[in-house]
Amino acid sequence: MITELGHFALILAFVVACLQGIVPLVGAHFRWPGWMAVAEPAATAQLLLTAFSFAALTHAFVVSDFSLRIVVENSHSAKPMIYKISGVWGNHEGSMLLWVLILALFGALAAWFGGNLPPTLRARVLAVQAWVGAAFFAFILYTSNPFIRLATPPFDGQDLNPLLQDPGLAFHPPFLYLGYVGLSICFSFAVAALIEGRVDAAWGRWVRPWTLLSWVFLTIGIALGSWWAYYELGWGGFWFWDPVENASFMPWLLAAALLHSAIVVEKREALKSWTILLAILAFGFSLIGTFIVRSGVLTSVHAFATDPDRGVFILGILVFFTGGALTLYAARAGAMQAKGIFGVVSRESALVLNNILLAVSCFVVFTGTLWPLVAEMLFDRKLSVGAPFFNMAFTPFMVVLGLVLPVGAMLGWKRAKPARVLRQLAPALGLALALMGLAWAMQTGRSLFGPIGVFLGTWLVAGAVTDLVARLGQSRDWRRLRHLPRADWGKAVAHSGLGITMLGVAGLMAWEQEDIRVARVNEPFTVGAYEIELLGVSRIQGPNYFADRGEVSVRRDGAEVAHVYPEKRNYPVAAMPTTEAAIDNGFLRDVYVVLGDAQADRAWTMRVYVKPLANWIWGGSLLMALGGALSLSDRRFRVAAGARKTTPAPKGVPAE
Repeated sequence: MITELGHFALILAFVVACLQGIVPLVGAHFRWPGWMAVAEPAATAQLLLTAFSFAALTHAFVVSDFSLRIVVENSHSAKPMIYKISGVWGNHEGSMLLWVLILALFGALAAWFGGNLPPTLRARVLAVQAWVGAAFFAFILYTSNPFIRLATPPFDGQDLNPLLQDPGLAFHPPFLYLGYVGLSICFSFAVAALIEGRVDAAWGRWVRPWTLLSWVFLTIGIALGSWWAYYELGWGGFWFWDPVENASFMPWLLAAALLHSAIVVEKREALKSWTILLAILAFGFSLIGTFIVRSGVLTSVHAFATDPDRGVFILGILVFFTGGALTLYAARAGAMQAKGIFGVVSRESALVLNNILLAVSCFVVFTGTLWPLVAEMLFDRKLSVGAPFFNMAFTPFMVVLGLVLPVGAMLGWKRAKPARVLRQLAPALGLALALMGLAWAMQTGRSLFGPIGVFLGTWLVAGAVTDLVARLGQSRDWRRLRHLPRADWGKAVAHSGLGITMLGVAGLMAWEQEDIRVARVNEPFTVGAYEIELLGVSRIQGPNYFADRGEVSVRRDGAEVAHVYPEKRNYPVAAMPTTEAAIDNGFLRDVYVVLGDAQADRAWTMRVYVKPLANWIWGGSLLMALGGALSLSDRRFRVAAGARKTTPAPKGVPAE
C-alpha cells in the first residue's frame, strides 16, 4: 500500500509541477497577483509529494520488499541497514527520484526565502524551476519508474554493487546531487531575468548565494567521490579523469566562474551578459553530466544505465532547456547593457581573467571527455583520452589561475595600483620562492612538478593571509580580524583551501613511492623510508561477504609505526570481489597497502605506496567548502539581499 501511495504521490507531483510552470508565468505576464501567488504553495506541495514518494521507496528498501523490481536488483536481506538505505540512490531509477527531490527542494527554498524578490521575478523563477521538474518527473514516470512491481517476487535480492557498499559512497551522491541540481535555481534565475529583460546589481546579489550553496555541495560531493576512489578501489589514485568524474568537475569549474562573475554584477553592474550565459551553461553541463551517466554513450565504471531510449529522452531535455535558454539569451542580450566601467588593472579585470581561465579549462575537459565519441562517430576510430592529455592540457590553466589569484583578490575596484599590492605581497612571494627552492634541493633529480606545486600552494595560502592582514589598515589592530565580514574570511579560507589542494596534488604526483612484489610471510622489505612485513593472512566472515585479511607491520627506523589490515573481499550474492586497501594516514604522508592474490608457498602479491601529502588534497577541498559556507553565513546574504540602492530625495521633495 505504501508503495502505491508513493507512486501516486509522484504522479501528483508531476501534475503540480505542470500547474506551477504555467499559472505563475501567465500571472507574471499579465501582472495578476493571485495567479503569481500560486507559485509558493505549489512549490511547497511539489516538495512534500516528492519527499513522500522518496520515503515510500526508502521504506521498500528498508523492509526488503522484493515485490519491487528495483529492490530485487539492488538489495539483499543480509545487507547492513546503511547500505539498504543508500541502495535507494545506488541505481538509476532511485537516483533520478533523488534528483527530482533535490530539484523540488531548491524550488521550495526559493519560494520560502524569496520574499524580498520582486513578485514577477519570483513567479518566473519558480515557474522555470517547475518546468525543469516537470520534464524530469515525466522522464521518471515514462522511462525510469522505480515503483514497478514483479508478478512473481523472488525469495531474496541480487544485492547492491559491492563497490557501492561503503560509507563514502553512501554520502557522495546526495552531496553531489545537491550541487549538480542546485545549479538549476541559478538557471531559473537567469531565464527569469531574460524573460523580464532586466539584470541589475540586486539580481547579482540574489543569484550569488544560490550559486555559492550549490558550489559548496558540489565541492564536498567531488571530494567524497575522490576520497572513496582513493581508499576503496585499491589503485592508489585520487582522480582518473573518468567521463563521469569529468561530468561533475565541469559544472564545478563553471559554478566557480559564475560565483566570481556574479560579484562583478553585484558590485559594479558589469559582466551582466556573461554572468547570465555562465548560469545557463553551468546547469547545461549538469544536464550533460546526467546524459553521460545514463545514456551509455561513454564507457565508465560510474555509469548507471545504458538504455538508448533513456539517453534520447535526457538529450531532448538538454536540448530543450539549454537550447531554449541560449535562444532567449541571443534575443535578449542587447538589453543587458553593462553600466560599470573599469580599467585594465582592476579587480574587475582580474575576475574576468579568472572567468576566462575557468571557462577555458572547462572546455578542455569537455573536449577530452567527448573526443572519443566524436572520433568514433565522424572518423570511425576508437580512441582513448586519458590522464596524460588532461594533465598536459588542463594543468597550465590552473597554474596561471594560482599565480594571479592572490594579486587579483587584493586589487581595488574600478582602477587599482598594482605596485602597492605587489609590495604587500612581497613577503608571501619570498616565502613561496624559499619553500620552492627547499623542495627542489630535497628532491634531487626529480621533475619540476613538486617544487612548482609547493610554490603555488604557499603563494595562495600566504596571499590569502596577506589579504586579511591588509584589511586591518595601518593600525595593525589584530582584534579587528574578529569583526571582518564573514565573506572576507570565507574568501581567504577558500583560496587557502585551493592552495593546500594544489600542494597535495603536486606532492602526491611528484614524490610518490611504489612497490609491487610477491610478499612472503615474515620476510620484510623496504619501501622508501619504511620497512614492510606481512605477518600473516586469515579468512574472516563479514555480514554479507567473506575476505582474506592480511596483517601487515609498518616500521620506520626499527620502530613500528602502524599495524594495518588490508582485505580482499568476495561478495557471494553479487559474485564480485573487491579490494579494501589498508592505509596508515599521517599528516605528511600515507602508507597505503593493498593485498592481492594468493601465490605458492604462503606468498601473496602486495602493492605498497608511500604517498606524500595525500590527505592535503581532501583537507584543502573541505577548507574550500568551509570558506564557501562562511561566505554564505555572511549577514549581508541573509538580510535585505534584494534591497536596491536608492538615492535619498532632497528635503521637501517627496520620494517616488
